[in-house]
Amino acid sequence: MKKPDYRELTPAELQVMQILWTKKKALARDVLNEMDEPKPAYNTVSTVIRVLEKKGFVGHKAYGTTYEYYPLVKKKEYTSNFMQNVMHNFFGGNRLALLSYFAGEEDMTVEELEELNALVRKVEERKKQEG
Repeated sequence: MKKPDYRELTPAELQVMQILWTKKKALARDVLNEMDEPKPAYNTVSTVIRVLEKKGFVGHKAYGTTYEYYPLVKKKEYTSNFMQNVMHNFFGGNRLALLSYFAGEEDMTVEELEELNALVRKVEERKKQEG
């Protein structure tokens, strides 16, 4: 099995992956049916799926000439790799700089900051229990 290429997916590729992550497996026409209007052409969806296969994100099971597609990469795995790339490319690998960006630049509400603080406390507790 090919190792996934974790470069950022195109919007079309991400849209297909979101559908496959939700449905777990689908035919190309099922993916097309889940898309918003205006829907792309069937051939466009089929091409995007084949590109995702080449990149190692999607696999298929053949039933004669019909292919059922399924994700090879979990959503959490892609998200983690994507966020690691963002952190390294834009924040020099500094997690605090990344969090500070969202806390300061994006006008987080007091409630959101409190939720973030509570999340940090939960992580601290979990690490204390583990270590």
